[in-house]
Amino acid sequence: MYRISQLAAMVGLSRTALLYYEKQKLISGKRLENGYRVYSDKDVQRVRLIQRLQAGGLTLKECKACLEAKVDRELLKNRLQVLQQEIEQKQQSLQLLAALLGEGDLKAWHGDLDKLAPDAHLDWLIKQGFSEKDALHLKWLSKDMNEHDKYMADFMNVFQTLERWGPGSEYDTAKALSLVPIMPRNILEIGCGKGLATQVLADNSDAQITAIDTEPSALESLSERFAEQGRQNRLNTVIASMTNLPFEKESFDLIWAEGSAYIMGMEKALTNWRPLLEQNGYLMVSDMVWKTESPSEVSEQFWSQEYPDIQQVKTRLAQMQKAGYQVIDNFALSQSGWMNYYGPLAKRVDMLASEMAHTSAWKDINNEVNICTQYGHEFGYHLFILKKSE
Repeated sequence: MYRISQLAAMVGLSRTALLYYEKQKLISGKRLENGYRVYSDKDVQRVRLIQRLQAGGLTLKECKACLEAKVDRELLKNRLQVLQQEIEQKQQSLQLLAALLGEGDLKAWHGDLDKLAPDAHLDWLIKQGFSEKDALHLKWLSKDMNEHDKYMADFMNVFQTLERWGPGSEYDTAKALSLVPIMPRNILEIGCGKGLATQVLADNSDAQITAIDTEPSALESLSERFAEQGRQNRLNTVIASMTNLPFEKESFDLIWAEGSAYIMGMEKALTNWRPLLEQNGYLMVSDMVWKTESPSEVSEQFWSQEYPDIQQVKTRLAQMQKAGYQVIDNFALSQSGWMNYYGPLAKRVDMLASEMAHTSAWKDINNEVNICTQYGHEFGYHLFILKKSE
């Protein structure tokens, strides 16, 4: 016979646990005349059997049922299914924690989080030590916080010699400006890049132009070009994020945003930029849209990762009207504007293949070039000329 303290030491359980077992009639202790509670070898073996059953994931209640009657196979099947689900969840947790420590791929996790909670995702990245510029680049380009620095270095290596960093043409920019019903006096260009559109705006208007971007080298190049032309007094460059523009309300009669609104989301851009326009001011914004209502699986899969919010033109028009704009005109970017970007980019990618084909950035850019040249008839940039409604 064993006292409860002895039994507890033998089976590795607490006195409280054994008293609970007894209350549930899993073991049967006897009280001696001196008041001590004692247990038999039968009780020891029953506890050890219960421990083995619990190791299979059974609850104490289920263990009791197995002790008192024939094993319920359906119960065991259900428990097995629950355990398999728990193991899968634990495995996902393990992989995520390892990835967060730099021992795995975070792309899928970042992608899912950006779909579920894009603003919270951005704020979290900034709290992890990324600047807003790098956080936005991470969301749209590298998509893995552990590989971001190397990815961006490789990415910039591909783009550093290219004149254009996105689809467009002088013809399309001039056409869009010609559809603005006023002669602008004060233009805000959001996401100017190297300033190819800025040049067209300056050539076709007498407006004062404020050009913003997060890339200092691009703004320096733009400022130097305007200085060479003797137009430096017409240009004001500002390093700023489009999500937090440092301007007073109603400061501009025209806002110009070619291929940049997607960074913060079209609906958010429409809402956040509207107060900066004068009463009856205008916004020219371009966006990637579907050209067909039944895109191929290849295109859908690509844009579900690269720009999940891609929409039909009619959807964007409805959103623009809801956001407080009157649609003045809209048109698709020309094929030449599309190939002005993807033609030189394809040549640059081919040229760098021997030294960069193993890098993630090169692979992503090469894939984009292939998709956007083979399936470009299914999607493309669309330009919208909008008026701020009263």
